Amino acid sequence: MAKKHIAVAMGGYSSEFDISLQSGKIVCENLDRNKYHVHAVQITKQGWFYLPENGDRKTIDRSNFSFENNGEKIVPDAIFNTIHGTPGEDGYMAAYWELLGIPQTSAGFYQAALSFNKRDCLSVLKHFGIHCANSYYINKGTDYDLEAIVLSTGLPCFVKPNRAGSSFGISKVNDMEDLQPAIEKAFTEDTEVLIETALVGTEVSVGTYRKDGEIIVLPVTEIVSENDFFDYEAKYLGKSQEITPARISDEETQTVQLEAKKVYHLLNMTGVSRSEFIIQDGVPYFLETNTTPGLSSESIVPKMVKETGMSLSEFFGILVDEALVKK
Repeated sequence: MAKKHIAVAMGGYSSEFDISLQSGKIVCENLDRNKYHVHAVQITKQGWFYLPENGDRKTIDRSNFSFENNGEKIVPDAIFNTIHGTPGEDGYMAAYWELLGIPQTSAGFYQAALSFNKRDCLSVLKHFGIHCANSYYINKGTDYDLEAIVLSTGLPCFVKPNRAGSSFGISKVNDMEDLQPAIEKAFTEDTEVLIETALVGTEVSVGTYRKDGEIIVLPVTEIVSENDFFDYEAKYLGKSQEITPARISDEETQTVQLEAKKVYHLLNMTGVSRSEFIIQDGVPYFLETNTTPGLSSESIVPKMVKETGMSLSEFFGILVDEALVKK
């Protein structure tokens, strides 16, 4: 069988640019070269480029996402999407690739956009009986009442940008006087802000993917932050412990895995996604889902995959083959 051309898309336009490059690098290193021609592609604000292993970067033709390699014009057979944040995780690139008829490894454009908007995603899942924290929403430019917010969510609460990844702009608020500055901080990342009750329990992360159309759940990872919560420092600067498998009972493990599977199914996901929950009094409360979770050596999903005994090469191959089936 002829080797398929796989473009690994990385970079993006958000504060997660560098983290995405690390994810893309790991994918490029681990995709099976006996099965695929692997091409690194960088999506940046300055332009879209193909990065050959030797030689200068080449501009991508946006009319069909093609690029030149050794005088040959290549249109990828599939895209491995490792762009965190916009435009790879919020549906823009997915919609563009879908218009071109190029399959990609992440969620479809609507699923990506819906899950990227925490507020809308929570609204949909609550309707199906998924447990979520109490929340309050505000938009920039509209008046809001701090008393009313606290009445709804209580203290402590979390103030988050509605559409930003990687814990940028998040604050935990314990006292009333810290609420206003926290809202202003969140508004630096997004024009929509989400305020939620701070749940007390064990924070866990659950990876889910499809193989041969079947939804498979990875081992559960427990997140223990040295900081007050799993913020940017905790996530990327080593200020947290991620323990796989999580130190929770078998019953809690099964409950949260079932819930993650349900979320994946309800949102009609494809590819690998990673959902975050807090288990409070044995009940998993859904926080959010990531449709292009980190795949760098520090990231959670690769650790989950290793726990199953699977190699990253095998796992990434499953994701690519699932995407190619769509074609």
